[in-house]
Amino acid sequence: MKKHNFSAGPCILPQSVFEQASQAVLNFNNSGLSILEISHRSKDFVAVMDEAQKLAIELLGLEGKGYKALFLQGGASTQFLMAAYNLLEKKAAYLNTGTWSSKAIKEAKLFGEVEEVASSKDKNFNYIPKNYSVPADADYFHCTSNNTIFGTQIKDFPNTGAIPMVCDMSSDIFSRKLDFSQFSIIYAGAQKNMGPAGTTLVVVKEDILGKVSRQIPSMLDYQTHIGKDSMFNTPPVFAVYTSMLTLRWLKEKGGVEGIQKLNEEKAALIYNEIDRNPLFEGFAAVEDRSMMNATFNLKDEKYKDLFEDLAKAAHINGINGHRSVGGYRASMYNALPLESVQTLVNVMKELETQA
Repeated sequence: MKKHNFSAGPCILPQSVFEQASQAVLNFNNSGLSILEISHRSKDFVAVMDEAQKLAIELLGLEGKGYKALFLQGGASTQFLMAAYNLLEKKAAYLNTGTWSSKAIKEAKLFGEVEEVASSKDKNFNYIPKNYSVPADADYFHCTSNNTIFGTQIKDFPNTGAIPMVCDMSSDIFSRKLDFSQFSIIYAGAQKNMGPAGTTLVVVKEDILGKVSRQIPSMLDYQTHIGKDSMFNTPPVFAVYTSMLTLRWLKEKGGVEGIQKLNEEKAALIYNEIDRNPLFEGFAAVEDRSMMNATFNLKDEKYKDLFEDLAKAAHINGINGHRSVGGYRASMYNALPLESVQTLVNVMKELETQA
């Protein structure tokens, strides 16, 4: 039975990745050992880490531009404090577009002054603020590119000049073509577009580090992890391996540019139906809608049970909205096929017929 998995994360990964990863659990590289039991310092796993790091830099178009890719333990939430620990000397500027940026702001305030340059909290984060300015004396500017909960996505990033831009790309990394060299740090939890929960990718421009006066604990110092090639402590071996397989798959699909075309098709399909169907309405401002997470509501809750029964019968999984928004959320990460979005759209059309 095929499931159409719209889960917001952990989420769908390519079927070929599931198959290769499951084989590696039983017998990795024909070694007679599981990927779960090999030494992280073995030749085979060092090769995995090396390939994962190289693929990340290559797919983002950052080769030869002074960046290092790190695969660290834990989720992106650790980066809320790690970025501030490494960069915040006196003042940082933050754009507040949702739950995750709010949490990042809270952590940064432990290390210095935080100026919130703009916020969309006034409308429950259903839009991306525009026309704000980044203070010239900020140590860095932080933003969240895509908001999983509210279904908004930044389309135009500010030109911050000499001020480093730090971006949490947890839910849309590798999904669309950007000039990634405009960012000094990009971080992303693996469990959306990359792999299983347990590792976080951090892509950092080396020349912005080592400028704060405070001492940084070794485990939270980016320079420590760069110096040890993400092997300062035992890395999350299986999560890194699976992420590497997904990045290989993405390269075979034509890289970020290739997958963007599919993502645009999927987003257009669902949003066209949301706008056409008189029973539904979108949550996010139209110009700020996310390609990854479409948030929408029924105009009349009396159709709730019928819609959910139809979705269940169609083997659709994971469309319930976050409690902050309610309604529904269709998360359409890279590995979700167009067929799954079409199935959801068909269910929405069927609801209209039966209503």
